[in-house]
Amino acid sequence: MLKEFRDFISRGNMIDLAVGVIIGGAFTSLVKSLTTNLISPLLSLFMGKSNLDSIYFTLLSAKFTVGTFISDVINFIIMAFVVFILVKIINRVTHRAEPAPAAPSPEETYLKEIRDLLQAQKQSNQ
Repeated sequence: MLKEFRDFISRGNMIDLAVGVIIGGAFTSLVKSLTTNLISPLLSLFMGKSNLDSIYFTLLSAKFTVGTFISDVINFIIMAFVVFILVKIINRVTHRAEPAPAAPSPEETYLKEIRDLLQAQKQSNQ
């Protein structure tokens, strides 16, 4: 198992992975800020609470913070949508359409006609 892990690590570029993790962390905080500072106050206008995080209910002695969960769901949807868009862009750039097969040259067409005539002649002689 250790050898498999070493092979896995050596296949990828660790610096690219580290940069991806750092940018992902920064992007996560940006999306969280968007949700906390823009989307939550906008939704709170309709819900009557000043912040989604303040929405909760209690059942016996347990406190269920529904607002925090809603904020996390909004964060997830935004992140998933951005990843979806990035994957679509990357797929469009990397997977270019394969060129259509070239039309046969006049020589090729002529040779095919000769072949067909010879086959027809051979069949008529038999």
